[in-house]
Amino acid sequence: HILPDHIANQIAAGEVVERPASAIKELVENSLDALATHIDVEIRGGGKTELRVADDGCGMVRDDALLAIDRHATSKIRDETDLKSIHTLGFRGEALPSIAAVSRFQLETAPHEAGTETGEGMDSAGTCIRVNAGRVMAVDEIARQPGTSVTVRSLFLNVPARAKFLRSAAAETRAISEAVTRLALANLSASFRLRSNGRDLLDLQRTSELASRVGAIWGEQLADQLIPVEHTAGGLRVAGLIQRPANARPSSRRVYLFVNGRPFVDRFIARAAEEGYRTTIPQGHRPAIFLYLDLPAEEVDVNVHPTKAQVRFRSKIRVEGAVTEAVRGALEGLVSAPSLGAEPPGTSQLVSRPDVDRRFLSSAASPPSADQIALFIPGNKEPTADSADGPAAEGGESTWEADGAMWQLHNSYILAETRSGLIIVDQHSAHERILFEELMRGFEDGVAASQRLLFPITIRLSPAEFQAVEELAGILKRTGFELEPFGANTVIMQAVPNPHPHFDAESCFREMIAELTSGSPLVDSAGTQHERVGKSFACKAAIKAGQPLSGREIAELFDRLFATELPSHDVHGRPTILRLSLEELARRFGRS
Repeated sequence: HILPDHIANQIAAGEVVERPASAIKELVENSLDALATHIDVEIRGGGKTELRVADDGCGMVRDDALLAIDRHATSKIRDETDLKSIHTLGFRGEALPSIAAVSRFQLETAPHEAGTETGEGMDSAGTCIRVNAGRVMAVDEIARQPGTSVTVRSLFLNVPARAKFLRSAAAETRAISEAVTRLALANLSASFRLRSNGRDLLDLQRTSELASRVGAIWGEQLADQLIPVEHTAGGLRVAGLIQRPANARPSSRRVYLFVNGRPFVDRFIARAAEEGYRTTIPQGHRPAIFLYLDLPAEEVDVNVHPTKAQVRFRSKIRVEGAVTEAVRGALEGLVSAPSLGAEPPGTSQLVSRPDVDRRFLSSAASPPSADQIALFIPGNKEPTADSADGPAAEGGESTWEADGAMWQLHNSYILAETRSGLIIVDQHSAHERILFEELMRGFEDGVAASQRLLFPITIRLSPAEFQAVEELAGILKRTGFELEPFGANTVIMQAVPNPHPHFDAESCFREMIAELTSGSPLVDSAGTQHERVGKSFACKAAIKAGQPLSGREIAELFDRLFATELPSHDVHGRPTILRLSLEELARRFGRS
């Protein structure tokens, strides 16, 4: 037999309205589809006692308002072809009747076009509909401003089993706040206000900048840690903001995904985004990610589940690959390196490679002497033939301008002047990144750079280490280590890699094998054996802190670092570079 409408509506409500947050999500989506620019959400008792969503959208006339509380009544699609190109957040025509079926429901609405001027603004001939557990109790004409407000009291009043499964008021409030947050991130052109028991939880003004909205929700500290993402390939655009690797923490995941303006949840897309951070953050750390996908409507199916929280992509592998590539690309630039102090304006415009002039590198890579100081100031003039003893005479013309210089500090850090300030490079971390990427490229190309030893080295290992060497023999050979078995648990090293003049091959090999045998957070986070060996070698073979470098070595290290894919981070996930802007220097010296 055919189910009565009130039972069918209760069943539908079980899918669409799981909790107060679900009801608010559906109502706010209706407001956005009505082109609202101001949306107010008020709740009491975590939404279980009462919830209200009011907007300044287009509103409805009386007949449409009555039709809206019928199942499958919608203004957003007309036939099956529309399902292939859905541009609204709602389209099923289930939300309002489902909510009304399990609550004390009141809808007030008035259209814009019926307005007449009053002392209070534009009031219209509006409609008020009251529904109790699915039964229409009253339909009245009222005067109200254009827009729509929906009030829901005693949610699940006629479904006590469902009401028992609701969590505490605090937990339901958190869920509501999360639902409103997702919609606010997807719709920057609308203002949102969320009040709980008379207290403001969110008060978000309209904005054109995603960073501004993030700052309004979580604070400016997080907003300052974000860098832009922009990637387009084959009709698929990925844009948004991601957190600098140095700011990622081992806390709960904060990933917000949107497709064609619609919030959605997909753990595989989230993993694809985090895959872009590989080798830039420590294992277990979770960066904040805000990504917006735009692709043709026919490439994504949003008609998967009544809650519309899940979507289905026609080519999910392609989308995942684009997301990873987009995140990876954003991390390539110098802007992904951490900054000392506040971010300067226009940070997102920083070039991926700092513009540094090396003509003033001293042979000992020492700090500039007193008579060199002038040369380190951008815009200073080089001495001309007529004034060989000092800077160009006043009013004279210069043949070039110095952009900057580099020198070594405490035999561990490289300071480099850029046009926008100063960068500090950790020489060990920088060399780690260089060796890792060069070695991984060598694995792909089948190229192994090694140097034969005039006097081979005999190395005795533990049984476990010897077994690890046997298992990894092929990868170790492509790393540059040529080994021959020599009796029980012993190998002879015939050739070794030569990453730098200060390299200790035997010490590096022993440390690598010990780590690869017993494991460590560094190698355990690797996805493949090649990556395990690559990370371990890069860490153990890199030049150490405290190692003096010549001017030529500094210049070579600098060039090779900024030729890598991810120059701002070492293989442990630590920063290789710190930035200090001229604006921050001026602020610290009281000049701003």
